[in-house]
Amino acid sequence: MSDAILVVDDEKEIADLVEVYLRNENYQVFKFYRAQEALECVEQQKLSLAILDVMLPDMDGFALCQKIRQKHLFPIIMLTARVEDMDKITGLTLGADDYVTKPFNPLELMARVKTQLRRYQRYNTAEHADAVWQAEGMQEYDIRGLHISKSSRQCTLNGQELFLTPIEFQILWYLCEHCNAVISTEELFEAVWGEKYMDNNNTVMAHIARLREKMQEPPRRPRFIKTVWGMGYKIES
Repeated sequence: MSDAILVVDDEKEIADLVEVYLRNENYQVFKFYRAQEALECVEQQKLSLAILDVMLPDMDGFALCQKIRQKHLFPIIMLTARVEDMDKITGLTLGADDYVTKPFNPLELMARVKTQLRRYQRYNTAEHADAVWQAEGMQEYDIRGLHISKSSRQCTLNGQELFLTPIEFQILWYLCEHCNAVISTEELFEAVWGEKYMDNNNTVMAHIARLREKMQEPPRRPRFIKTVWGMGYKIES
């Protein structure tokens, strides 16, 4: 069965164009012009990815993204005509995996769709996680109340369990494994995703933002995953 992709954009011409390109790649497409109809589809269909416009008539695209993220882990790509960095950061913090500004090249969008699907299918499956953990054996870290264990694949913060996706777990593990060292975005991406890092890749920032949210970290003064501007991220003992 082909991957099912949700497309939500109130500009009919753009939504139709994206649908044509997706169908040419043999994807199944669910297309809507309003957020509420899209939310109903999310609950009824098994989706592999969503492409969301930021400006929708009945709901902000960021709010739609946040609602989807409450229950679902599939990749989300945001489309918008706004190019401000703050819009970009907002979308990534709320759970988007990538961000494309209008006007865009449909072939570039298709390339990003394929990349997100490949990463999600590769790193968010139980089979992949089992292979990684079984191969590397039993290890665990306890850093100022943050406990992470490979043997149980569990992570707790001050006794409260953090429900992490496999890739979020791997990011946090890598940072704990290199405690007190500054890990560059490039190193973190290539270590966890196993792919060559590209300068315009927002994937690491998006996942760090979601990890901080789950850890209830204050964005400006996080206690655990700290940003070293111009260098990368680190966790201090």
